[in-house]
Amino acid sequence: MARQRKAHKSTSGKRRDGGLPTPFKRPPEVLQPLIDTLDQKRVYIMHIDNKPVAFKRKAFMVPVITNLAIAALFVLRMYYIGPYYLSLVASALGYPNDTTMFVDEMSWDEIAPEVGRRALTFMLDFLLFLFLWPWPVKFCFAEDGNPVAWRRAVGFRPREVIVRRSHNWSEKMGDLVNDGDDGTNVERSYFMARIHAATSPMMISERTGYALMDADWELDWAAMVDATTMVDKKLAAIEAFTLVVLVYQDEWGWLCVDLKGESAAEEDGPRRQILTFRDALVGIGKEDLFYRWVEIVQFESSQPGGFGPERQKKAAKEVRDLFQKDGIDFDQFWKESVGTDSSLVVD
Repeated sequence: MARQRKAHKSTSGKRRDGGLPTPFKRPPEVLQPLIDTLDQKRVYIMHIDNKPVAFKRKAFMVPVITNLAIAALFVLRMYYIGPYYLSLVASALGYPNDTTMFVDEMSWDEIAPEVGRRALTFMLDFLLFLFLWPWPVKFCFAEDGNPVAWRRAVGFRPREVIVRRSHNWSEKMGDLVNDGDDGTNVERSYFMARIHAATSPMMISERTGYALMDADWELDWAAMVDATTMVDKKLAAIEAFTLVVLVYQDEWGWLCVDLKGESAAEEDGPRRQILTFRDALVGIGKEDLFYRWVEIVQFESSQPGGFGPERQKKAAKEVRDLFQKDGIDFDQFWKESVGTDSSLVVD
């Protein structure tokens, strides 16, 4: 494949073979051309979108209309305010006009309102340019892939390859493969809880690919074009992209999460408890607390020195305070939902 991403520092010398614990395995070799273009700092989820073509068209029309409306408003605003800014520039260059302020002949009661009005105008247009205008630009012209380029290359198909990539939270992940001295891996448990939430059958079956973007995941438009190209050129069957989760670990290279094998295997206690706790939070509309809890633990465990007793105590306090702000006693809620005492360290 011709397209290449910015390469990260190679760690191929550290890669191992075999000995991977559940639920990890080596990625399918047929996907290697695509994997070589992926960002090692991101986690990727690939699946096949089987929603009807008509449904996909309707879903895609929502951002199209939204971005057209933003672009139209921007053009109207420029048409309205453009002459005003040109007059200001001309005045600054020494050509008096309606915007020229002769401050020597004006009182402060006249100067202050005019300065305030101009400041508000500048601020409004700056905010519009900074926050709204990038939407249609990125939608149509983002260099690392964009929705318009994706649809132009792929069109609308009964079966489409969808590739999601994680946001910045994946940069804080520690070692997901090797267990600690106690035979457990808390980082892996949190990671798998996040993957289970993103790959739940209900989410994938009820939403088209475009609707899967959220605070944790975005779509990799360029990767989706590349994956479709591989299918079209018979380099890979579309079935090869059936629910593939990819994560990079320095010691092992690219790994694939075997969701089928992981589901078939007996879940370890910590992971089962975390999933139960997450489901309980979802039931009361507090799912965001779960992910903020995960982020706190991931941040502390990624710090130099590892996730030792002191950092565990610090993370436990932050988590309890986080839940308390929402009126939830973490330890009590854990015991009610999981049936055991809280796993957080007690000071």
